[in-house]
Amino acid sequence: MFMGEYQNSIDAKGRLIVPAKFREDLGFRFIMTKGLDHCLFLYSMDEWEKFEERLKELPVADKDARAFIRSFYAGATECEIDKQGRISIPTHLRDHAKIEKELVTIGAMNRVEIWSKAEWTSYCERTMDTDEIAEKMAQLGI
Repeated sequence: MFMGEYQNSIDAKGRLIVPAKFREDLGFRFIMTKGLDHCLFLYSMDEWEKFEERLKELPVADKDARAFIRSFYAGATECEIDKQGRISIPTHLRDHAKIEKELVTIGAMNRVEIWSKAEWTSYCERTMDTDEIAEKMAQLGI
């Protein structure tokens, strides 16, 4: 399970040091793809396979399902962590997440998310009203 928040940055070559706490669970190889809310999602190979199985169940006749699948697969790339614990973030994914230099890497249960620091700050300001979120989660039975 991934949890925690880490402040870091990318270097001039578009590389990021993956927080050590995440490396073991991600594994040496994993999948990076466009996430929601202008971030990137990182899935271990096991979690990606589970996600794929759920996507395969979506009806191909549904245009929203097709768009969702296309977005995740078109943006997906297999990553490998180098000896220094770094990964390269492709330009198209950096553009999607609006990543320039400073970023935030967070654990989100079964995946890691990479955010530009500015986008993460903005997201938190817009959505992190814990009382309101708790009420909505109570409606979902949590």
